[in-house]
Amino acid sequence: MRFLDMQMGCWVLVVSVVCLSFVQATGSIEGSVFIDGSVPIAKTDDDFICATLDWWPPEKCDYGTCSWGHASLLNLDLKNTVFLNAVKAFSPLKIRLGGTLQDKVVYETEDDSHPCIPFAKNSSIMFSFTQGCLPLSRWDELNSFFNESGALVVFGLNALRGKSIQSGTAVGPWDSTNAASLIRYTVKKGYKIYGWELGNELSGSGIGVGIAADQYASDTIALHDLVKEVYKEADVRPQIIAPGGFFDAGWFQQFLAKTVGSLDVITHHIYNLGPGSDEHVIDRILNPSVLESGGDVFRNLHNVIRTSPNSAAAWVGEAGGAYNSGRDGVTNAFVFSFWYLDQLGQASTHDTKTYCRQTLIGGNYGLLNTTTFIPNPDYYSALLWHRLMGRNVLSTSFNGNKTIRAYAHCTKHSKGVTLLLINIDGNTTLRAKVDFNGTLKHNHHKHRHHRSRGNLLRHRKQVSEAVREEYHLTPMDGNIRSRTVLLNGKALTVDSSGIIPSLQPVRVNSSELITVAPYSIVFVSMPNVSISACM
Repeated sequence: MRFLDMQMGCWVLVVSVVCLSFVQATGSIEGSVFIDGSVPIAKTDDDFICATLDWWPPEKCDYGTCSWGHASLLNLDLKNTVFLNAVKAFSPLKIRLGGTLQDKVVYETEDDSHPCIPFAKNSSIMFSFTQGCLPLSRWDELNSFFNESGALVVFGLNALRGKSIQSGTAVGPWDSTNAASLIRYTVKKGYKIYGWELGNELSGSGIGVGIAADQYASDTIALHDLVKEVYKEADVRPQIIAPGGFFDAGWFQQFLAKTVGSLDVITHHIYNLGPGSDEHVIDRILNPSVLESGGDVFRNLHNVIRTSPNSAAAWVGEAGGAYNSGRDGVTNAFVFSFWYLDQLGQASTHDTKTYCRQTLIGGNYGLLNTTTFIPNPDYYSALLWHRLMGRNVLSTSFNGNKTIRAYAHCTKHSKGVTLLLINIDGNTTLRAKVDFNGTLKHNHHKHRHHRSRGNLLRHRKQVSEAVREEYHLTPMDGNIRSRTVLLNGKALTVDSSGIIPSLQPVRVNSSELITVAPYSIVFVSMPNVSISACM
């Protein structure tokens, strides 16, 4: 899909997808990545990477497997050193607090004499759990952790409060009384909240139950007015976010039309790989057509927003790929980085501002191991993206072998370019060159491609004397189901002190082709190249 030229002092991220003409030898192909350096095609948030924390208790089980352990917001070990360091490494990491049970959560209040009782298993009711309570003492502990780790917090509020359920639809206005109590307490304590989100998977027909677009819009306006009143003396007000459900074009159009001026972010969820019980999840990840079709929802939502009077930004509020807690040995293994990074690439291309991975910890799709807190491979993929891929998204193409996918951004906090290449072919090595289209700037001399052969030769000579930095991610022992990832051939492991390992590149002469091994991922930074899109 996209290639970056190493000549321009840019960062490049390459994903399994190759370009235009290519020459194939036994076990290898050569191809070109083309990057349009004239203008960015989209912009993400600076803190594009986000992860979720959920409410599921240990009793949450899927297909006979109970994979959540003590990863709930109510019982997660906030004193774990690895956990703290894993979040701090992002500086900052957006964390969305929510999930299915958020619409069954009540919040303890300072004047409440009733006991604050946690969730209890009850298979005969919606979502198979009773109502649960968030103690204020636990809210204090969570905010202490968020403050220490520097996290940006989005809190999902219970949108079903006060409603009655009739034939699968929740009707009546939202009762904001309990939410208002939590919000006022949060402000009084000085806790920083990036955004308040209303509801979880209640848009359209909903999961379990749905809310009509008009009513949801009315409830969102009520949240906006509440936050505006409570934060009236604050310098910055939290974002108003909704609906945190699955994309339904008609429903989203109505909702956007009714929330102009009250909605900052519109969120949707993604589980496009099917149930975690399906043994073919891994086959879908390695299927280029499945990866490509995963971009349809980003494109469709972008078009809905573009034609709406609403200026709300698009976020992925939750994405775990395979629903019902993921699949062990797949969604927590190296192979899942193919899907995850391709999702990040496609989402950013269609102007998605933030992408929240389900989960930071919990289930079989966590960035961290539920029991040990040790990072899974996707954690390092997320961290590299966060550190290298800047806000400006570049049009990138690689034609030919569909198993090579490529994306490029301006390098984060730099004038360079970063290219991401993903190779989902287990038998073929890619050797790629990067070509830029548009005005190139190098050492303060302007060159325009296809204009002067003399200028181009001088530019290439300068490039041959420059170096780029590469980050090659491969699975331990070549096993894509491995939960250990190698960076430039060295296993990434947390030390005995719980320190996240440093991510060091290899330096390569910029005149050399980029080599992408079978079943591997490469981030390429080209610090000696400048393009107008990144100035």
